[in-house]
This record gives sequence, structure tokens and C-alpha cells, in this order.
Amino acid sequence: MALQNPRDRRMPNRQSDGTRINEDIRISPIRLVKDDGEAVIMETKQALQMAKDAGLDLVEVSPNAKPPVCRIINYGKFKFEQIKKAKAAKAKQHVVKLKEIKMHPKTAENDYLYRIKQATEFLQDGMKVKLIMQFRGREMAHMDYGKRLMERAKEDLLQYGDLEMDSRVEGNTMLSIYGPKRGAGTAKKQAPAPKPVTEPMAAGEAST
Repeated sequence: MALQNPRDRRMPNRQSDGTRINEDIRISPIRLVKDDGEAVIMETKQALQMAKDAGLDLVEVSPNAKPPVCRIINYGKFKFEQIKKAKAAKAKQHVVKLKEIKMHPKTAENDYLYRIKQATEFLQDGMKVKLIMQFRGREMAHMDYGKRLMERAKEDLLQYGDLEMDSRVEGNTMLSIYGPKRGAGTAKKQAPAPKPVTEPMAAGEAST
């Protein structure tokens, strides 16, 4: 048996997205929406012949309606416009990333300043920051040190971001969330530089 020429094969009318076009529309009658918006009910064969005469496609645009709603259009162009609109809508969606910054009640001064610098840069890049204070073992008995450090971080970060959730305790952690500054420009501000430390002390400790 001779093999069929691929060019002679009839292309399926059911599209990859499930849309029925042309001969794949077997329900009859249908509601045909014309270019001027007028909707008329007619036999599917008649609508299909109209599409063929116009060199266009009969496309089922609302399959769940009774009867199904169809239009006579250029399906390729219609599909292209749909993809174009979907890409444009996706481009407009702004997904805000959430970055975590972790500290401990005994975080050293230079480490604290480095973490604040990181958080500042994230906020200026349009990201959210979750500031996490972790308590380990006996540190749970001295949560006031962690609270003091979180309050200090709030003072340092509020000029770069908005506080969305103030410090609250969850298990052995205390956390707060900051969002990008509303109405801020795209230009970055200079992040706070680490200050020289004369004595190795925890960032949450009060100097004497």
C-alpha cells in the first residue's frame, strides 16, 4: 500500500487548546455572531459554507452556550492576538519577591550592619524583607535583647521601606515584614555603611 503524502493529509480541526473550528463543530444549530454584532441561529453547515466562501474559519467561541456561539474569523490571526494579549497581561503583573534576613540576639555589630545593608538593598530593588530574630536555647529567657535589636532595625529600615507587619513572636522566632517604600523613585539611595566598632559586643547590647 502506497504511503500517503503528508501534504495531502487533512489537518485536525481540534486545536491544542481545545477550541473547535470548521468541520470539528458538529453541533447544530449554532448561534453565529456577525461582524456587526448581530447574532443569528443557523445550521452549522450553512455557517461553515459562509466561512469557506469568505476564506476564513468558523470558530466556536462559547462552547457551553445553548446553542454554542460561533464566529467567522481568521483563526490564526485570532490566536496570535490572544497570545499577544496574554503576554501583555503577564508583563503587567508585578511579582514581589520576599527575602529573609536572619539575626540572633547576640549578633555582632558588624554583622548587624551588614544585614541591614542587605535588607536596604532588597527594599530598594522592590523586594519585600522578612526580618527574623532567632532564639536558641537559653536565649529564650532574654527575648528583650532580641526585641531591642528588632526596634533598632525598624529605625534603620523605615527610611527605605514600609513596615507591613510589626514584630511578633512565633515559636522561637520574632519576625517583622517590610515592603518597598511606596512612591519611591527607581534611583537607589546609598545603603548605610558599617560603622567602626571599638569593642566586640552584641548589636542588641547597650553600650556603657
